[in-house]
Amino acid sequence: MTVAEWFLLFAAGIGGGLAGSIAGLASVSTYPALLLIGLPPVTANVTNTVALVFNGVGSVSGSLPELRDQRDLLRRFVPIGVAGGAAGAALLLTIPAEGFENAVPILLASSALVIALPHRKDAEPAPPTTARTVLIGAALFGICVYGGFFGAAAGVLMLALFLRVGARTLADANATKNVVLGVANLVAAVIFIVLSPVAWTAVVPMALGCLLGARLGPVVVRRAPAGPMRLVIAAAALALAIKLGFDTYR
Repeated sequence: MTVAEWFLLFAAGIGGGLAGSIAGLASVSTYPALLLIGLPPVTANVTNTVALVFNGVGSVSGSLPELRDQRDLLRRFVPIGVAGGAAGAALLLTIPAEGFENAVPILLASSALVIALPHRKDAEPAPPTTARTVLIGAALFGICVYGGFFGAAAGVLMLALFLRVGARTLADANATKNVVLGVANLVAAVIFIVLSPVAWTAVVPMALGCLLGARLGPVVVRRAPAGPMRLVIAAAALALAIKLGFDTYR
């Protein structure tokens, strides 16, 4: 790896750490950087998942003030994150590499659209019922499976879900998302380390950048709107999806 590539991955890690801890967009920054240095899509995705473990460490440590009153909530949601992350990793390792490569442009384009779509922050949560609890658990499990499988925009989906189900503030929803998605990503990363090749030379600079960026992200989300940044990242993700789609299907 060249010095330029090392600093590219470090910078992508900082950007991904910030974007991930603010709006759940880490992979939209980090995954393309791994493709740019020449990693094949599956290896890039596996390496990205391992590096983003440090995104979870940084974002959770930065979210501690919002997490003080969330113990009961996390007891319900964290086991779902564990199961979903494991299922997503198993899915990635069982499909052919060509199948994943063909799906990447579609996944990125879908992520870009999810990122760009606005979501309401002022909706009143519905009263709790058994059916609603099951529905929330199923939705969260599906998001965690997607997070373990690919990850780009999984945090956006999770953030939107927690805002819908009664988080008091955006910062509270973001803190919950940081823990649950971090756990799902950690489980997937452990499975990948054991069963799949990881480009460790790429993990190191990206992980350092993620740790730094993610530690600062929750501080930013308390003070600054994430809307304009989401639109910029969505546009970049869509442009990359178009390019990868052209390269894949031509």
